[in-house]
Amino acid sequence: MKSLHMVAFVLLIVGGLNWGTSALGYNVVDMLLNSWPAVERIVYLLVGAAAIFELVSHRGMCKACTA
Repeated sequence: MKSLHMVAFVLLIVGGLNWGTSALGYNVVDMLLNSWPAVERIVYLLVGAAAIFELVSHRGMCKACTA
């Protein structure tokens, strides 16, 4: 379960950085995967699934939240 938490955490960082750069006029995921729109859609889907996973399971796994 820890590895799934880490993957979700990394995906949330990717999503957060993409949102931040999007506010500045850049879309990093689009720039990296421009020629593969299907892969780009999968990345966005995985980031959304990671956010839902962390929302549901974070409290039980986080040492700061369970202390």
